[in-house]
Amino acid sequence: MARIYPFRALRYNTMDVDIADVVTQPYDKISPAMQQAYYARSPYNLVRIILGLPELFDEPGQNDVYTRAARDFADWRELGILYRETEPCIFAYAQRFSVPGSSAIHERRGFIALGELQEYGQSIVFRHEQTLAKPKEDRRQLLDATRAHFGPIFMLYSDPALTVDRTLFRPGFRAEIEFTDEFGVEHRLTRVTEPNTINILAGAMADKKLIIADGHHRYETALAYARQHAPASLPHQERNLSNSVPTPPYPAAAAMMHFVNMDGDGLTILPTHRVLFDLAGFDTTAFLAKAEACFSIERLGANDLSTQLRKLAEANRPAFLFVADHGRFLLTGKPDAVADALAHLSERQRRLDVVVLHALVLEKLLGIKPEAIREQTHLRYVREAHEALEQVTEGLANAAFLMNACTLDQLREIAFAGDVMPQKSTDFYPKLLDGLAIYALD
Repeated sequence: MARIYPFRALRYNTMDVDIADVVTQPYDKISPAMQQAYYARSPYNLVRIILGLPELFDEPGQNDVYTRAARDFADWRELGILYRETEPCIFAYAQRFSVPGSSAIHERRGFIALGELQEYGQSIVFRHEQTLAKPKEDRRQLLDATRAHFGPIFMLYSDPALTVDRTLFRPGFRAEIEFTDEFGVEHRLTRVTEPNTINILAGAMADKKLIIADGHHRYETALAYARQHAPASLPHQERNLSNSVPTPPYPAAAAMMHFVNMDGDGLTILPTHRVLFDLAGFDTTAFLAKAEACFSIERLGANDLSTQLRKLAEANRPAFLFVADHGRFLLTGKPDAVADALAHLSERQRRLDVVVLHALVLEKLLGIKPEAIREQTHLRYVREAHEALEQVTEGLANAAFLMNACTLDQLREIAFAGDVMPQKSTDFYPKLLDGLAIYALD
């Protein structure tokens, strides 16, 4: 069963800092320019902990980004910049936003709580993307140094009756914290401390299956840490549900998570485009000649990109827009040819644009090894289509593949079947901010 718990979160003291100056985007979405901007914004900005800048004379384990993170974390607690809540709580968290390229306003609602870490084999928590060893080692070192989780793992669950949303976001909902981030997203957060409400939520979530939307690396890091720090035996816990709330069996057994209902409003998945660079001997004409065996190819010319992206969205899948020095082309998979070329994959995977691109185009047609794809040796991931196009036209890339977004139904089908997609297959927008609440194991 899925188990959630309230917790005595560490919070920024808003008497000393402006919350908008100290919270950040998730570590893997922070560019070097954003990192520098966060450093300049406040001496207490969380970037100094979750993604610190290396220094000239760093020595691993002696003086490095992880030891400085632990030092700053301890200092901020000592100074009262971070304080601990007096009672266990969860947090109702809503985000209002417009999707890039649109003016329509959406709101995504959820709640932050501790979630018990479960092995995938227990069929309670499901992944949908592959993970890499390097990011997990980075997050492990940070967790070892600080013994804290600074941002929530993004979890999805299904609740067609909207039981949880209606419990938390009743008419007249008022936020304790409300501010707008650098991307124009409005964040609203409030505590929920009433034991009966928390127990209702815990009961409502007990039968849920959870899909990791964002945070696969942090989830697997936390799970490994939980295994490592599990006590030899657990004490028997007795509690009266009428006046107490559930607690994890031991601190490391849970991690901070944000739970969002897949059946609610506001879930938005954006495409992540692929840009190829430094491919020796890459030739557009030769590639298209090879691709013709598996794809119908339509030359699109150099007209309006937004019109071409609409055409891509309307195409039969799998399909993508190929951009190179010789022009732009719509590639649409030939079903029988794709099935033959990817016979080693499940039918549900063969229906996914991103799987066909990685397994058939990048690996088979272009000969890029899976290790090089994982390490991004010749591959960059770009959210904005025009940015991918500019990299090609300015000679900074060999080619780009502009993608349709993965759908929620596709993600759900892949996850519950136990399959995985390549990394960067989904881009949930907007991101959850780090620093609104912190789960310290000590």
